[in-house]
Amino acid sequence: MVRATPPVADLPRLGLGGAALGGLYTHVDDDEAVALVVEAVRRGLRYIDTAPLYGHGTSELRIGRALSGIPRAGVIISTKVGRLIETASAEHSERDIFADAPPTRVVRDYSRSGVLRSVESSLRRLGTDRVDVVYVHDPEDHMDDAISEAVPALAELREQGVVGAIGVGTNLIDVPRRFLAECDIDVVLLAGRWTLLDRTGESLLDSCGERGVAVVLGGIMNSGLLADPDNNPTFDYLPAADRLVAAAKAMRQECTRAGVSLGAAAVQHAFRHPSVRTVLVGCRNRPEVDFAAVAGGVDVDADLWQALDILAEPLQFAEPAS
Repeated sequence: MVRATPPVADLPRLGLGGAALGGLYTHVDDDEAVALVVEAVRRGLRYIDTAPLYGHGTSELRIGRALSGIPRAGVIISTKVGRLIETASAEHSERDIFADAPPTRVVRDYSRSGVLRSVESSLRRLGTDRVDVVYVHDPEDHMDDAISEAVPALAELREQGVVGAIGVGTNLIDVPRRFLAECDIDVVLLAGRWTLLDRTGESLLDSCGERGVAVVLGGIMNSGLLADPDNNPTFDYLPAADRLVAAAKAMRQECTRAGVSLGAAAVQHAFRHPSVRTVLVGCRNRPEVDFAAVAGGVDVDADLWQALDILAEPLQFAEPAS
């Protein structure tokens, strides 16, 4: 089979992040999740990102159900490798932070055989014979295996046309730097490091642009803080530090003065770097899909960007621990 053209050139500005579809933090009804995917595609979020980890297969299954009822043409699907989902008895199962995970456990595996098993399982859950993008998922503790085995295995699948494009997905900056240096990848999915609050990913995005590697951004709300600074806000999935909460609230105040929501500014900030092709927005209900569709078209003027940049400038971030 001839290698398919990588679909990264066709990525839309907005995509749907699939973690919430797996019950991230709280339960999501099966039928509501399927309807949400259909509505998101209808509203223009025609790139859908998922992973075996999200609900331990639940997100992929729900997306697969949705895809069975809508035209596949024009819809771009990405998933990930590096974690195998194995059935387990109730007493030995792991839910992690996914309320809708079935009795399963997660096994980290970046070997060639593990990657092939993972892709095969994802294709089955998604109900398709090919997937547009596959990322090596959070490989920071398994870098040698990821580079020597996972990437070559994905490259084989890319050549066969089973996979359209390959890349790495992480919230760490040094991980994709090594992939850029040592691997033939098409795209980097970076979460949480190019946001209104945390700008530490800028040099990485510069490097991606220099190498012609597309960038997809996730975690633009820093796991919740920029979505809602008031109600038990989290930053990188942990309780947000007081200084970050204060900065987010100050940013919200500036946005309110300008007639723009903090969330919309968070979406639009992503595109201030020319390497960014797509922003993933995590949605668990229809109002959040409505927000994403509207936020993608909001205009932010230079005065507001200047005010937000001034608030971000004093914030110092170390790269998250691997």
